[in-house]
Amino acid sequence: MNLNQVKKLMERKKTSHKGENGRALIIGGSEDYVGAVTLAGLSALRSGCDVVTIAAPEKVAWIANQYSPDLITHKVKGKNFTIKNAKEMVKFSDRYDAVLIGNGITRKADKFCQYFIKKSPKLKVVDADALKSMSFKDFSNSVLTPHETELEMMLINSHKDFLLPKLKQSNAKEKAEILQGNLRYFLQNNNVLLLKGATDIIISRNKVAFSRTGNQGMTKAGTGDVLAGLVVGFLAKTKDLFKSAVAGSYINGFVGDQLLKKKKGYSFIASDLLEDLEKLSKVGKKKSAPAVKKPAKKVAKKKPTSKKKRKK
Repeated sequence: MNLNQVKKLMERKKTSHKGENGRALIIGGSEDYVGAVTLAGLSALRSGCDVVTIAAPEKVAWIANQYSPDLITHKVKGKNFTIKNAKEMVKFSDRYDAVLIGNGITRKADKFCQYFIKKSPKLKVVDADALKSMSFKDFSNSVLTPHETELEMMLINSHKDFLLPKLKQSNAKEKAEILQGNLRYFLQNNNVLLLKGATDIIISRNKVAFSRTGNQGMTKAGTGDVLAGLVVGFLAKTKDLFKSAVAGSYINGFVGDQLLKKKKGYSFIASDLLEDLEKLSKVGKKKSAPAVKKPAKKVAKKKPTSKKKRKK
């Protein structure tokens, strides 16, 4: 995938109305991790998604409202998500095209995440703490976005920890082959795995992609939340799990690379990604501008040889 292909995903019809380009629900947040859902929500909007709602504990939701008037919030009673409000959230999610769950939610919400992920038929992006208590057999219609430690936890939960020594010794291509061959049930259940790393690996039932954009500065806290938000934003609009995962991975790293050049080092932070996502169309125009034609060399015209007039 390249920048122009990502921009095509962000295009919209001139006759489109509000909501036609995707409605995304983001479930997460806690009093310790307020910024995670806010970063995810704003990046989903930057991807071109029309409407983004954050469902979070009351105090977290109010802070998100104060941070940005563009985010709608659904305020959940209490300090943490519990099994008691899981059924309510499954029903509430019906009005959205795609759901992101996990950002800043903490392990206190394990039972909530387990119930919601198993019961909700919606297209989902599952990230961070929502992954840590789950087995690969628990998912359907989902993009999973683990880093290596979260992948290890899930493989242990799935009784596939025998793969860990092989994976640690493998390069990106070998990892993709091992995971695609050993997670067949998961992949055949309409799921996609986006494994974050120096090279992001995106795996579906019959496709594999590698995204090599990005740099070491993206180990900063919050960059993963921006990635998850981009993926759910693309997913709400396109309804395509694999394409949304590839696009989110590519553009997150692409903007990170632009920031590395602009900041001349690793001083950039996750919220800088949001600012540069706003300027994406301008960057694209510069990159995709037609090559300037070099002026044609002027060929010196030969002076016509004067013919001697014949004497009459």
